Amino acid sequence: MRIVLSNIGTYGDINPLIAIALELRRRGHVPVMALPAVYAPKIAPLGLEFHAVRPDIDPTNSILVEMVYDVKHGTEHGLRNFLFPALRQTYTDLLDAATKPARADLLLLGELNYAGPVVAEEAKIPWASYVLAPLSFFSAYDPPVLPPFPQLARADRLAGMGQLMKHLAHFTTRKWPQPIYELRRELGLPRGANPLFDAKHSPQLVLALFSRVLGVEQKDWPQNTLIPGFCFYDAEAGNAALPAHLEEFMNAGAPPVVFTLGSAAVLAAGDFYEVSAKAAMELGIRAVLLIGTDPRNRPQQKLPESICVAEYAPYSKLFSRAALVVHQGGVGTTAQCLRAGRPMLIMPYSHDQPDNARRMQRLGVAQVIQKSGYKPERVARTLRAMLDEPSFAQQAQIVAERLRGEDGVKTACDALEELHLRTRKA
Repeated sequence: MRIVLSNIGTYGDINPLIAIALELRRRGHVPVMALPAVYAPKIAPLGLEFHAVRPDIDPTNSILVEMVYDVKHGTEHGLRNFLFPALRQTYTDLLDAATKPARADLLLLGELNYAGPVVAEEAKIPWASYVLAPLSFFSAYDPPVLPPFPQLARADRLAGMGQLMKHLAHFTTRKWPQPIYELRRELGLPRGANPLFDAKHSPQLVLALFSRVLGVEQKDWPQNTLIPGFCFYDAEAGNAALPAHLEEFMNAGAPPVVFTLGSAAVLAAGDFYEVSAKAAMELGIRAVLLIGTDPRNRPQQKLPESICVAEYAPYSKLFSRAALVVHQGGVGTTAQCLRAGRPMLIMPYSHDQPDNARRMQRLGVAQVIQKSGYKPERVARTLRAMLDEPSFAQQAQIVAERLRGEDGVKTACDALEELHLRTRKA
């Protein structure tokens, strides 16, 4: 089959698609990556067909990242100020990718590509959707942490609170999807279901690309939802090993604490690395700071030899050699920590991160410090307590063993092939 895989987002949103595309190609299919142009250099060495989809993402635009990763209003900014103004361009680009030079047999669409379901309906192409975290389902039976209203998380077990939170989310966002309704009207399509909560899920197959340790099926999830497990990919072509100086550091002493902010929040780091370095020095522990390419993230104070600074390292090669990982709570980073069997200290920003953080805390593998409270003394105190308490590391190892029984990529590809056969027969 010719299958177009598309989403708009960070590496955490795109890497699972790459993992699935490579396996589909291995099975003899023709995967087509329809992504923002910034990912073309990442896809080209893999030999996968690529189509650029707008809006493009400027990885150096820290102002945009800071806006999108605003703790309270980041999701609204991301949708209303970045994705929706380019909605018609996204529709045109994806329609071209799905029909030229050959018509796709199937689409696999991420929830941030809000033009995707419209293209599938207009072009009459079967489609599957995927989500990466339980937050995407906004279940009333497993209520998420809503970034603008984190205080509600303390009361989510009260009777009726889940339904109240769901109604609150619908009410707060009621005006946001208006551009999608307008596009559908221009195309002669009915208004349809709410794009933020319902229409983003395919009526044919929804892939929840996370482990069951993160979340399980709820009564109000789409009935055709499958939980395959995490789909891992972080081995960039020719860059699968640790940087030489980091490899030397890892071999020179005890497992360090790793501080990282993933692929996007690192552009809105603020004083995260400065605070982290101070906390590590106060504790006298070995530490790794993965600072990205923004020079502002390099701590200004003189660092001891016990702290190693690197711009990038593949998590799959690093986390298993760490004592603990401090990160922002993105689902991709969280998944890599779980697979490595390492405890976490999470400082969430917005979107799904606060909800992921609470789930890890409930699982017994993490502690959480809110962004406003991320100060050297508190970080040092929390790290010391976690490093001295063996239950965090023990529980992390138990969870890692559970993940070894999952094969997210294989299960997802099996489901896509089954969907293709089913729709072709129909």
